[in-house]
Amino acid sequence: MPVAAGNNESGGRLQSLLRNLPYFYIGAAALVLIAGVVRPNLLQPFLLMLILRQAAPLGIAVLGQAICIRLLSLDLSFGGVAMAVSYIMTSGIFPVSEIALIGISLLFGVIVGATNAFFITRLRASSVIVTLAMTMILGGIVTAFTQLRAPGDAGEILRYFGQARIGGMPIAVPVWLGLTMCLTLFMRSSVFGRYTEAIGANPQAALASGIPYVRIMFVGHILSSLFAVISSLLLLGILGVGSLSIGSDLALNSLAAVILGGVTFGSGRGGVVGPAVATFMLLFCFNFLTSLGLGEPVKQMAQGAIIAIAAIAYSGTRLRQV
Repeated sequence: MPVAAGNNESGGRLQSLLRNLPYFYIGAAALVLIAGVVRPNLLQPFLLMLILRQAAPLGIAVLGQAICIRLLSLDLSFGGVAMAVSYIMTSGIFPVSEIALIGISLLFGVIVGATNAFFITRLRASSVIVTLAMTMILGGIVTAFTQLRAPGDAGEILRYFGQARIGGMPIAVPVWLGLTMCLTLFMRSSVFGRYTEAIGANPQAALASGIPYVRIMFVGHILSSLFAVISSLLLLGILGVGSLSIGSDLALNSLAAVILGGVTFGSGRGGVVGPAVATFMLLFCFNFLTSLGLGEPVKQMAQGAIIAIAAIAYSGTRLRQV
């Protein structure tokens, strides 16, 4: 009897784990199987490493988006941040070293995140409107400056982190994985992580219990902007040259990866690993579509369909839980 009870308990835990897995994991497994039959070359280690390198900048941006979504907020300013960071790093507008330019970019990220949080918390503005407006303002400013000085090539340090390899693995990949692990440990062990869970679960109860909501929102949005800056730096290093279109799809793709990874507004059920897996599979899906000869329009339709399916699946889960 004890053995049977133990087996039943283990089976119950396994069933619970499978039920709690994001729906995207099933779709991802099916996608890999289909690609293995239709385009088996995509599963070669060399191409998988290239896809991982492509996914690294988006994966880092996803870390910040996940924090905001768990705080019942949103950050759509990634495109503007990427454009501004690209211009700061490559235009020569600041006659300082590359290391100093990286520091300026990080400081810029802090300012953007704090500004977003100020309007969201102090003025009770919508996070969608605030962060979207931030993207438009930054885009306009950078476009105006390009009339005087155009973006140029990325520096040596950025190109090294974006393009170099160690033992066949692009350096961008361990950078992404290292930041993911650090954020995982931080969210699990810090007061900020516990407060984030409380605010996401019930903002009113969190406020009533004395949790510093405004301070946590400021930290969350500043972290999101800093991850956006790091993502932009890595993306710039991979591309090797600055442009006005760099990172234009970071906001939408990061939102898709976070939702697909199981993190929804106020819920961190997917943790940090879920969105990371979804990030890779999004890029794998886009490369698969490209290998079939399908262009950007099909990619955008697939992107929208993926987000819609994730939202429908989440709504169905919530209805069953009520």
